[in-house]
Amino acid sequence: MKAFICVIGLMLQVEIALAATADATVSNIFLVTLDGLRWQEVFRGLDQSLATNGDYAERSETIIALYGGPNAEDSAEALMPFLHNTVFREGTMVGNRDRNSCARVSNSWYFSYPGYNEILTGVVDESIDSNAKIPNANKTFLELLNDTEDYRDRVAAFGSWDVFPYIFNVQRSGLHLNAAQNADPAENAFEVFLNRLQDDIPSPWGNVRLDAFTHHYALSHIRNHHPRIVYIGYGETDDFAHDGQYDQYVMAANRNDRFIEELWELIEGDDFYKGNTVLFVTVDHGRGEEPEETWRHHASKQSVSRSMQSLARYEEGIVGSDAVWMAAIGPGVPVSGLVGTGDGCLTSNRIAATLLKLLGEDYRVFDPGMGAPMPEFLQ
Repeated sequence: MKAFICVIGLMLQVEIALAATADATVSNIFLVTLDGLRWQEVFRGLDQSLATNGDYAERSETIIALYGGPNAEDSAEALMPFLHNTVFREGTMVGNRDRNSCARVSNSWYFSYPGYNEILTGVVDESIDSNAKIPNANKTFLELLNDTEDYRDRVAAFGSWDVFPYIFNVQRSGLHLNAAQNADPAENAFEVFLNRLQDDIPSPWGNVRLDAFTHHYALSHIRNHHPRIVYIGYGETDDFAHDGQYDQYVMAANRNDRFIEELWELIEGDDFYKGNTVLFVTVDHGRGEEPEETWRHHASKQSVSRSMQSLARYEEGIVGSDAVWMAAIGPGVPVSGLVGTGDGCLTSNRIAATLLKLLGEDYRVFDPGMGAPMPEFLQ
């Protein structure tokens, strides 16, 4: 009996050691968000009704030729080939509601600041009820890690939206953040050129820069400094959608897919990152689908009665704008493809704890108020 107990104890020790070893294989996390990109385009591809509607698509023939297909699967792959051919095949994804796979936000508002707060902090803060530039009282997992010896000054964030400095509360956190029209002091000739180009090519929007600048600032910093924790927030998809430009919206989604591919190529081609880095991709909120014009919008029933009264004609809010999707690839992430969720949904407030778990960290040490890790994304 004593021998049996010893064997069981030894097995438990081995299991714990193996689990620790598995966690230890992940040294770096890259988190990417695509603002307001619907699950419908990611998994169904081009919406033919919107693509052929002259009010929404001036380049209808172009986007149908580029991203159309004989079926939804082919169209989705044409629109976002890297996600489908690499991330979805070699990692895990959730959010295709046509196939009983559900992901959603937990906050009550269904727009960007609450969504990003939920993703980055793991905490649902209902007091964040607008996109106002108010410093975030909650700490992102990037700030929490940056406050530790192992990660200090090895954390960096990049974003197209000018509210990110407040979401990350950079005055308190001291995080390295390159967002909106701001630029870091140039460290090489390419960054000198990039800074000048950003000034010379104005964005269509006053508060969001073009994603190409966010992307290339991020790549340059990653190559120069090798941060261990990286966040990149692309923004064009949401703004083109709000403008009612479906053609530009899907072309931006396709560019973002290429940007993510370039990011993964950098990871896989750099000895510092190769084989020990997880890439996690998600969105801050969804968009409407019915009636058709609601594809442009996102808001909860609660939001349209308060901060988004311009959408008050939709008494139930923009139905479906709580729907999001998630995908991950890298060591420690199972090769599961699409994960079914049964009668439930995975939620955005669990992303931060999941990423901490992949690093071998216990989220409860940092903030026990975070949503718990998602085992679907953990081996």
